[in-house]
Amino acid sequence: MNKKYLEQVADLHRRAFTVDAHCDLTYDVDLRRSRGETQVVEKRYLPNFSAADFNLIVSAIFINDIFLPEMGLRKALDQISYLHEEMAESPDQFQICRTVAEAQTVKAAGNLAIFLSLEGADPLQNDLGLLRIFYELGVRGLGLVWSRRNYAADGAFFNDRREGRKGGLTPFGIELVEKAEELGMFIDVSHLNDEGFSDVVDVATKPIIASHSNCRSLAGSMRNLTDSQITAIARTNGVIGMNALNVFIRDNEPDVTVAHFVDHVDHIVDIAGIDHVGIGFDLCDRHADFLQMVPDLETHDIIDTHANLGEFTCEMIIRGYSDDDILAVLGGNFMRVFTDILDE
Repeated sequence: MNKKYLEQVADLHRRAFTVDAHCDLTYDVDLRRSRGETQVVEKRYLPNFSAADFNLIVSAIFINDIFLPEMGLRKALDQISYLHEEMAESPDQFQICRTVAEAQTVKAAGNLAIFLSLEGADPLQNDLGLLRIFYELGVRGLGLVWSRRNYAADGAFFNDRREGRKGGLTPFGIELVEKAEELGMFIDVSHLNDEGFSDVVDVATKPIIASHSNCRSLAGSMRNLTDSQITAIARTNGVIGMNALNVFIRDNEPDVTVAHFVDHVDHIVDIAGIDHVGIGFDLCDRHADFLQMVPDLETHDIIDTHANLGEFTCEMIIRGYSDDDILAVLGGNFMRVFTDILDE
């Protein structure tokens, strides 16, 4: 990071309500605690979160392929249970929150707020009633799919694969979107295929987010969003979280940089405006077992850890973004959406 901007970056981070809209925290906690580790969040995550003044992490409940379908529900509940055990082991350091007001109270106390979100409706299988159970357990986000098919919809693969005919939302998927909005959950379209995306836009009545997706015009993965999808999210007053994985930033380039990453911010701002960009880093380098699920891709994070947020912030300063614009991208935009949906 350019030393010239160190003080300005630090000041912005102190002033921001900084949000990462997608982190596989609960997944990693489950994995490590099942192997005997304790205080995983305190030891492995909080130092990096604190170094860059992160205030809110949206923790994805993700289920590995090997547990589906039979153990999907169990593994999702395990992840929530383990996170509660972590809170008991590390009191007054982080807290699962259900509203923005709770998150603001936690921040004011100097602690980290966590929202829970399903990364794929797989644990529900085709039981709509289970969504309320997860809501009562504190889950506030619904990502309909990961990059695979489930009862709700079809996911977008990371790269070209053999597959049958693609589909949009199933009748169950439509019911899920409607029920989630009724309960007061935000809808996340990251990992959803194009057909399903169009259906969500038609069905949803509140802002939608893409928690960790970039621009397909700059990197051609189906996991990224087309320009028309970006403008569709903006029309709902939603937000797109920038994903730090190299393969979603540039196609087939060996040296992807933070500058390439911020190109995606520029592109969204150009076609939709600053109000619709946020952070959803989806840092994966620490998850070796996840990387084994995509063996045909050479992946790495452009932002090494959350502690390196300053590299992203600095690049925005260099490009002439105002302090207010940067504060919006660091978290203000996502907080607007979360307030609209969770605190109404």
